[in-house]
Formats: sequence, C-alpha cells, structure tokens
Amino acid sequence: MTSRNPRDSRLRLVRPRPLAAAPRAVTQRRSQRPAPRPPEGTPPPGELARMARTCLSDAARVARWADAALGPGRNGATPDNATPDGKGTLSDASAERAAADLGLTPAQIRADWDTARLAGLVEVHGGSARPGWRLRAWNRDDSAVLRGWVALFDAWSLAHPEPADREPSAVAEVVSAMPQVLSFLQLSAGPVPVEQLLDLLEQRVTELRTERCEIPYGPQPEPVDQAAAEDTPLAPLLDWALHALASVDALTCADGQATLTPLGNWAVWVKLEQICVAAQSPAGNIEHSAEDMLRGCAQLRPNAARAEYRAWLAARPVGSAITELLDAARGEDALSRGLAFEALRVVGAPAEPDVRAAAEETSLRPYALLWLAEHDGHDPEDAHKVLTRAEATWLWVDTAAAVADHGEAPLLVRHLESAVQPTVPKLLDEVRAVGHPRTVQVLVALAAAHPDPALAKAVRRAAFQVHTWGS
Repeated sequence: MTSRNPRDSRLRLVRPRPLAAAPRAVTQRRSQRPAPRPPEGTPPPGELARMARTCLSDAARVARWADAALGPGRNGATPDNATPDGKGTLSDASAERAAADLGLTPAQIRADWDTARLAGLVEVHGGSARPGWRLRAWNRDDSAVLRGWVALFDAWSLAHPEPADREPSAVAEVVSAMPQVLSFLQLSAGPVPVEQLLDLLEQRVTELRTERCEIPYGPQPEPVDQAAAEDTPLAPLLDWALHALASVDALTCADGQATLTPLGNWAVWVKLEQICVAAQSPAGNIEHSAEDMLRGCAQLRPNAARAEYRAWLAARPVGSAITELLDAARGEDALSRGLAFEALRVVGAPAEPDVRAAAEETSLRPYALLWLAEHDGHDPEDAHKVLTRAEATWLWVDTAAAVADHGEAPLLVRHLESAVQPTVPKLLDEVRAVGHPRTVQVLVALAAAHPDPALAKAVRRAAFQVHTWGS
C-alpha cells in the first residue's frame, strides 16, 4: 500500500558518472574508435612534433617575444604589436624593437612574424594580434605543434608569395592543382622527377579549365582572362610552388627531383584520410547545417554519431565548423546542445578558445566547463567536480529537458537518480532556484512519468509554484 502523504524520499545515490556524462544521457557511453594508421615508415607523433618545432622555432621565438614585450601591462606598453590593417601585420616600431632584442634584421622578424600568424602561434583579432593557444601549449602538447605546422603547410602559397609578374588566374590554377601533385608524391613514396610532376600539373590544369568551360546553373563569378592564363607557361609556376612547399619543410627539391619530407608525407596522408572520411559520411549529413546534422545524429549510436561528426567536420574549415556548432548549441533544443559539445570533443584543441568564451554564457556554461575539464586532462568520471552546485542543477534540468523531448518516460525517471541532491525536496528547491527556462515543462513531465503518486504530487506542486511565481 502506498502512502498518500508526501515523503522525504531518499534518492538512490549513484556514482557521479551520470552527471559527468549528462550530455550523453539519451545515448550510450562514449567508446574509443581506433584511429587509422599512417603509412609504414612514418615517424611517431613525438618525432614529427620535434621536426615541426624545429621548423617553427624562429616563428615561436618571435611570438614569445611579442607576448613578453608587447602585451598589455608589459613595462607600461600598449599592445602596439600590429598595424590597423585588419591583418595583424607587425608595426614598424615593433619590428625594429624585436630586431634589436633578438639580434635579427627587421626583414627576418617580419618573415618569422608572418610564419607565426600562418601557424596560429599568433592570432589576429580586429587588427591587433595576441598569442594563440598553440603558443601556450607549445612545450606540452605535440598535437598543438603539429596542428600549427599543418596550418602553415595549408598556407604554403602565402608563406612564399608568387612572383609579381605572373598571371593571377594561372597562379590560382596551379594552387588548385597542387593537391593532386602532392598526392602523387605521397603515393610514390620517394623522389619524383620534376618533369613528371610538370606533366601531371599540366593535365590537372587542363581538367580545371575544361570544368570551368562547362555551362553551370545559377550566378557565376566574374570570368577570368582565359587566354592570358593559357599562354602562361606552367614550369616556372611549378618551380615556385615546389620552392614554396620546401620553405615550409614539406618537401625537398634537388637534382631535378622532388621528395616529400616525413612531415610533408604525413600531412598529405592526413589530408587524404580526411577526404576519405568525408566521402564516407554514414548517415548522409555531410552537406547539412550543424543543427540539421546534430538532429540527424540524435538517434545514432555513439560510434556512428562520432563518425558522422568527423565526416561533417572534415568537409568544412574548422573555424566555421566550431562557430556553427556553438550557434546550434544556443538553440532551444537541449539534446542538440549536448550533441554539439560531443561534436566539439571530436574537434579537440582548436575549439578551446571558443569553448572557453562560451563558458561565459549561462546556457552553455556547464557543457563548456565539462568540455574544458576533459580537455585539460580530467578523467571524464570526475569532470563534474568543476561545476558548482547551481551549475550542476542547471545541467540536470537541461538534460531532463532533452530526455523529455526525445526520450521515454522510464529514462526520465532514471535521470532522477543522477541528481546531486540527496532528497526530492532538496532537488525541487534547487531546481526552482536555478531559473532554467524549461523547469516547468521538466517537472510536469517528471510528475507524469513517475510511478510514485506521492512523489509525483510533490513534483506537480513544485511545477505549479514555479509557474505562478514566474508569471
């Protein structure tokens, strides 16, 4: 016989894991997926990172100097490290000062500064520059160093600008064709004569021109000077491209042959793997917006969802992908909010600055703090300890909203067990105080789902109180 009197029912306490895994309450626990292995003979990540540090050592030195000498509060200096051109170009005064302090010429300082910007060791914000997260993690995080080098590798045509007297449209064609040339070098696994690379480049440029001559639908950009481009010899442009890639340590070019360096070989392999992942989008969400992609992943098992996140991320620039995921997290769907941060876990370190900024927003703060804790090395089982009691309660309500919208009644009842409060009255008091916009709907759904009539009555009363006090 069930008592009709409200009771101070003890919640069955469980380990903190459900709260730490709150964004995954309507799915299963994450499991590890083995990463594809690089080609045989590729140095281990630690050795690759050592090579990347060597390549970027001068850029890191200038970036550290700027952080120490030009940051706010350094000897009363203002952050005059960049000109107001929106590109973060080093100012004349700062270049002269760095040259004097580091024993280099201003031209060397500018070159190293530009490399630091391209590698993400320096980040440009509104025309001024500040140290990037990769510089902060330089000595402790090999992956940050490798990502910085890959960013420089991706920007090879900016690191070594093309000759000024070349036809711009022909230069653009060569830049567009070089990924195929690099793929050929990677698959060859050894030196390749430059004449052979020139034949491949000419074939690829011809394909690009043929594709451009097809009649497409919709508005088109301004036409390029096709005749001028076709009259431009490609051999000098290939020479420029190879020397530009050599300047970022992606390849070596000597005796009429080009060979990828271990770093270059690894980077091209990474790019090819990304293309393969993007082409194998298991659920077909690769072309969708972040919000639609997350909605499509809601019913997938964790491994399948992560494969979908990887495919979606591989198909777009990481910066815009992070922005789109956070915009989706700001929506009304609590399940999409949790899944957005799951996708950001796949992004990893590049998302850290944006996630840290998102921690200032009430609706995203608990998710962001858990993400940052795991990123900083906390065991996911213990990451919840970084949350205050109010933040944990807010996250509990948000997760309950996701369960109410997308799950089943028994799952919502089980979610009650993950609350940090030891009793139902205590939980209800703190839920009312936390001010989550979905509090009423969550309590009404919980009351309807719970089999204990007395507890359901207490929850309904709490929902009514929140409703009337908020009206």
